[in-house]
Amino acid sequence: MNQITMKELPPEERPYEKCIHCGPEALSDAELLAVIIRTGSRHDSSLSLARKILEHDGSGDGLLSLLHRSLPELMELHGVGPVKASQLLCICELSRRIWRRAAAGQALSFHSPEAIAGYYMEEMRHKEQEELRAMFFNTKQVLIKDILISRGTVNASLATPREIFIEALRYRAVSLILVHNHPSGDPSPSREDAAFTKRVRLAGEMVGIPLLDHIIIGDNAFLSLKERGML
Repeated sequence: MNQITMKELPPEERPYEKCIHCGPEALSDAELLAVIIRTGSRHDSSLSLARKILEHDGSGDGLLSLLHRSLPELMELHGVGPVKASQLLCICELSRRIWRRAAAGQALSFHSPEAIAGYYMEEMRHKEQEELRAMFFNTKQVLIKDILISRGTVNASLATPREIFIEALRYRAVSLILVHNHPSGDPSPSREDAAFTKRVRLAGEMVGIPLLDHIIIGDNAFLSLKERGML
């Protein structure tokens, strides 16, 4: 297969032609990826290279594995330079943003833990480090801004209440919700999670910007500390 060019393939097996005549839903994962990367390498057609990209980490996760790879990791594969690697990373980021919009709905309502978890799930459940995000709301609980507060190690995000409330005051928020992920996939709160949430809650009471909830994102699972009675 490595020696066969796209022009040598039967027309019905070429990803572009197949997409035009049958629609993108008829394409395999490798064929979709081949359309995105457009060209192969000296030794591989775009389709062959796409297959190697999907199989590169040996996990068997295919497209899902792309969400866990960095620019240097993608470039380890012969035929994938900085341009192709950047294309792949951008496709992954685009998919996350599309999912967030679809999950939140047009109204972008954040009145329940389920809505908040749905908004962040696809973006955060694949992260290999903990990230802490803060959502800032106005008097009608409309989202003003959500920002990344900190990015930590494999199992710990590094942040202080001071950092959070500096940003809250900057955006004139009247309330906030914290969201962070557990790379293990288990959203159960740790003692550190509970202690940090308490410190933020107390700081919020002092400055008049209450902490409404703290959502922990796992792998297709989430937990609300408010619902657990820990807030």
